[in-house]
Amino acid sequence: MSTLRPDVAIIGGGLGGVAAALSVLRLGRTVVLTEPTAWLGGQLTAQGVPPDEHLWVEQFGVTRTYRALRDGIRAYYRAHYPLSAAARADGRLNPGRGNVSRLCHEPRVAVAVIEQLLAPYRSSGRLTVLHHVEPSGVDVAGDTVRAVVVRDDAGDETRIEAPIVLDATETGDLLPLAGAEYVTGSESHADTGEPHAPAVADPLNMQAVTWCFAFDHVAGDHTIPRPPQYDHWRSWAPDFWGAPLLSFVAPDPRTLEPVARTMHVNPDPRQRPLTTQDLAGDKDLWVFRRIAARATFEDGFLASDIVLANWPMLDYLGGPITETADAAEHLAATRSLSLSYVHWLQTEAPRPDGGHGWPGLRLRGDVLGTSDGLAMAPYIRESRRIRALRTIVEQDISVEAGGTAEPARFDDSVGVGMYRIDIHPTTGGDNYIDVECRPFEIPLTALVPVRLANLLPAGKNIGTTHITNGAYRLHPVEWNIGESAGALAVQCLETGLRPQDVALSNAETRTLQATLTELGVELHWPDVRGY
Repeated sequence: MSTLRPDVAIIGGGLGGVAAALSVLRLGRTVVLTEPTAWLGGQLTAQGVPPDEHLWVEQFGVTRTYRALRDGIRAYYRAHYPLSAAARADGRLNPGRGNVSRLCHEPRVAVAVIEQLLAPYRSSGRLTVLHHVEPSGVDVAGDTVRAVVVRDDAGDETRIEAPIVLDATETGDLLPLAGAEYVTGSESHADTGEPHAPAVADPLNMQAVTWCFAFDHVAGDHTIPRPPQYDHWRSWAPDFWGAPLLSFVAPDPRTLEPVARTMHVNPDPRQRPLTTQDLAGDKDLWVFRRIAARATFEDGFLASDIVLANWPMLDYLGGPITETADAAEHLAATRSLSLSYVHWLQTEAPRPDGGHGWPGLRLRGDVLGTSDGLAMAPYIRESRRIRALRTIVEQDISVEAGGTAEPARFDDSVGVGMYRIDIHPTTGGDNYIDVECRPFEIPLTALVPVRLANLLPAGKNIGTTHITNGAYRLHPVEWNIGESAGALAVQCLETGLRPQDVALSNAETRTLQATLTELGVELHWPDVRGY
């Protein structure tokens, strides 16, 4: 077994892990960063999901490095793609022209930009990245993590010894391995006092995961083989859904009423065949998360738009993919649901012209770096969460529960974020929870474990609840959490203090905030209102 000894070990190469690495590296320290897939970037890349962001993202409310990532994506298109004249002149280029984001784009472009951001540190030898590895063990002495062992696809192991360890995995994988105090699923109302918390806690009641896929539509028959579980998914209908999952029907997240979506394949934007209402939100599935639009490029460059499918009907509700003995079976079923939906689209889905099925729909695994058309990894909405010095609850950030839409401020803020409290249907049978949220800040105390002295969360595993995770789980917030956790790690290295010492000291907290401000992390919101 080989051994690596960086200043900081970051386990998990998603958005939080990448941002944490950049923060540590910019502050002069060395990093080993690990990732189970071929791509860094997590939900933005390996999971395939275009960025979910707040309304002010083009102006403020994200860190300087997150803005560099966004700017880099647009610059990459301008440098390497045959954009139309109108697209090239658009300072806020949206390559996919999708409704979900102001920057819908192909995942591999984000991969390229992330690699550009990290390239100087790889060359200098201060950054080592290990791909296709997952944590297999944690060496703990008392309250201190001494090392993390990761195992690659061939079974070979590497021991990473570091004075500070960051858990940036998608599901908080280091927490059970290290014996950390953590929470899963939904807390009870008695636990948190949250208006939307259930009467009884359920550790296995977690938000659905989704295995995304990419596709276009071209001439020919591209129908995939009928998946073995197709008949099961074709008939399975959750009680509150209003139709089988293999349909265009799903609950509206805010009203909870079943709503029929449409899918207009390759709409001509010059003829504007769809109304504004048709294109609103996820009502038309083709446009909702489209990641490459023909109209963005020179005529003839794309034979078809390219669409990323991350739709309500793909949410897997059968059971959690962590914390249970049958987790692997649920993970396999998540893939089965997505492939069954593809087959249904190709063979049975109702078309606007009255026909059924689009055999010309073609899976685009090349867009996602895979051979089967699905993303490299499932889209994870909810992680294990550390028991932190502070747990952020619904009353802290909800417009209704807080009685105001003004920003939710924390004196120990280490960043900002904004998204509605958006909780997808769950493995415990709950329907959507979609609640107006205040622009919120990220309290340092939510990043600090109650006990372990050198293990920090750097992603969706901070001190939130099942409810507030619904707002803190999105792309720019995860990035900010990682960036701030990285800076905290360096301050601990330089001072010899534990994260708990920093978080409980006003002077040390102010020092960290000053460092973050220099790095370009916004600590507070201007006078804006939540939605």
